[in-house]
Amino acid sequence: MSRNLLILGAAPDLSELRDTLVRLEDTIIFALIERSQFKHNKGIYDAGKMKFKDGHQGSFLSWFLKEVECVHAKVRRYQSPDEYPFTDNLPDPVLPPLNYPPVLVDPAKININDEIFNVYVNTVVPEITERGDDTNYGSSATRDIECLQALSRRIHYGKFVAESKFQDPEHHAEYVRLIRERNSERLMQLLTNARVEEKLLKRLKAKAMIYGQDLSSATLDADGCTTVNGANVLLADASAAPAEERVKSRVDYDLVVSLYRDYVIPLTKEVEVEYLLHRLDNSNQE
Repeated sequence: MSRNLLILGAAPDLSELRDTLVRLEDTIIFALIERSQFKHNKGIYDAGKMKFKDGHQGSFLSWFLKEVECVHAKVRRYQSPDEYPFTDNLPDPVLPPLNYPPVLVDPAKININDEIFNVYVNTVVPEITERGDDTNYGSSATRDIECLQALSRRIHYGKFVAESKFQDPEHHAEYVRLIRERNSERLMQLLTNARVEEKLLKRLKAKAMIYGQDLSSATLDADGCTTVNGANVLLADASAAPAEERVKSRVDYDLVVSLYRDYVIPLTKEVEVEYLLHRLDNSNQE
């Protein structure tokens, strides 16, 4: 069983963080699969498309997101250091506060959910859904919020990654120097581990291929092999099978990989760099 990294009172090491990030990959893939079962339903993203009795002027998704976050705020969701709301002016919790040990040094209260929201609505949703309108607006928006929350948590976990790397004795002095120099380009280079990123993308593709398969027409033969329409299919390598013999995928695994490569990883590193640039604010730490 993994430890709760939020109650350690010290920056978790990278291996512990990677365990959490790997689990979040599963959450994101399944959330995308759930959203892809509905059509695009573009109207829920258009401001002014629907009228609201409370005078809300935005889109149906932005209204619904605000309503959901108001409820979640009342039960302390956004007091947790790994949760960040997309909306503001939220109500106070009805539950007494939890005292999380200070792990992050985040005087700027970095929150890039506006960027995450724009990428998701304008890039991700049109790619993972079929064009058209099936009137499943509430279900679509519910799945959208699940995707947004998972992506936000994954990307803002970059703060914990940055803190862990900052505390690494091997590179601590260099991080301090670069922060004081405001050298964001060099910080980005120091934070980047191309080998780890390549491994992540390969693992992600394998997961998306396996999790995304629709096995409704699949059976197991006497040898335990999966067959679809009488042809053997290797689940872990579905893309290698001839098109007519492939197991139908509920989500485009190449799209999942591109989402991480083009947005999740860059936005996470954006958070890491921004966090580090403010890491020594109001501090005399050397």
